[in-house]
Amino acid sequence: MRRAPSFQLVLAAILVAALLLAALAPSLIAGSPDAVDVTRRLAPPSAAFPFGTDETGRDVFARVVHGTRTTLGVVGSALALAALTGGLLGMIAGFTRGVPDLAVSRLADAVLAFPPIVLGVVIAGTLGAGIPTLVLGLALIYAPAFFRVARAAALTEAGLAYVEAARVLGHSETATLFRHVARNVVPTVALQAVILFPLALQISAALGFLGLGVQPPTPDWGASLQESRNYVTTAPWLAIFPGLALLLASLAASLLGRVLSARG
Repeated sequence: MRRAPSFQLVLAAILVAALLLAALAPSLIAGSPDAVDVTRRLAPPSAAFPFGTDETGRDVFARVVHGTRTTLGVVGSALALAALTGGLLGMIAGFTRGVPDLAVSRLADAVLAFPPIVLGVVIAGTLGAGIPTLVLGLALIYAPAFFRVARAAALTEAGLAYVEAARVLGHSETATLFRHVARNVVPTVALQAVILFPLALQISAALGFLGLGVQPPTPDWGASLQESRNYVTTAPWLAIFPGLALLLASLAASLLGRVLSARG
């Protein structure tokens, strides 16, 4: 029973370390992602180009590695924004209750009624494609999930003895909320961010594939999949390696979330 979590933790740590290395120092691992050479167009994987080249002769390995920073940066920024706004509103709503809680809860329910990909397409179609829109869209999609988790945690904390003790000692509601309740809610919100990361990553890649995410020539896993759609049979490596990067990043987050949940 103890070996499985340990194995998952080690595997998650290896994958996370590899992703962080690729995101923080891509130039140490791969060359330029934008170097064009039509003489090596659609070259298959080889010693010189481990992931092959694309339709303009760019190194797919370099684009996948450099795309790590873009893809993970977009998803991480979006989830951080969603956790901040949704978590803060949920914590306040769960602690204070009343009309504000009811109003924000109904708004969150309305957003959750839409499938994430549909909501993402609507936002991108309205505001235009690009990184800022993608970050904002993902944040709006997942903020209600953080709201629900933070609200539930705050409701539980609000009924505990230490909150009553803080009130008896004369602490204001605001001080009690942010000095005492928040420190017990934040870990739950952080865990939710890890759990939601694979889902947000998939939505980001789907929007990129539809041409509504990161725009060329910026390297991005979803955009790379979109660029490979015309070469699935003639140059399958264009889709295989960005797809594997998405799979490994999702696996890393899933394993990390499972380990943290088990130890929490």
